Amino acid sequence: MNTTLRDVRSHGWTTNAVPDAVALFLHGFGSNEHDLGSLAPALGLNLPWASLRAPIELGNDGAAWFSITMPGNPEAGPVEAATDAIWAWIEANLDPGTRIVPIGFSQGGLMASQLLRVQPERVLAPVVLGGFVLGAPQPGDETLRGSRPALFWGRGSDDRVIAPPWRSPAAASTFRSTPR
Repeated sequence: MNTTLRDVRSHGWTTNAVPDAVALFLHGFGSNEHDLGSLAPALGLNLPWASLRAPIELGNDGAAWFSITMPGNPEAGPVEAATDAIWAWIEANLDPGTRIVPIGFSQGGLMASQLLRVQPERVLAPVVLGGFVLGAPQPGDETLRGSRPALFWGRGSDDRVIAPPWRSPAAASTFRSTPR
């Protein structure tokens, strides 16, 4: 796994000004850092953004955040390693006071929820598109049970990849009011 993530950045990205928030696009399995940045104009983002490339190379310009074992129910270790790689990118490229708005699709959606579950104080309004959550407990879960931050969760009704029990936020301990 490559722990130094590559990225594509918005034209408004600057190292001189310190923004209050930055959007992070996190692509799905088999895609790349060029995939989601085109959503920025349609979303009307008034934030600088970066689109990160997942750390596992798949060939044909595709990458993954972690290997697929059971769709929608990944092993915790590889997901946590990918989460650490994203946080390392954030620490290297953003001011400590800048909050992030992670926008992820599929595996990238899981990564958006992971960022929230690991450092809830740094994350502002994650967007999970066709994603899922890791079933393993995470460091910020207790904080999230009390704060219940804003989160957009969107998916189609005919998902044939992620098993039904893992399709909703209620499927993971993060979004339950009582621990498993």
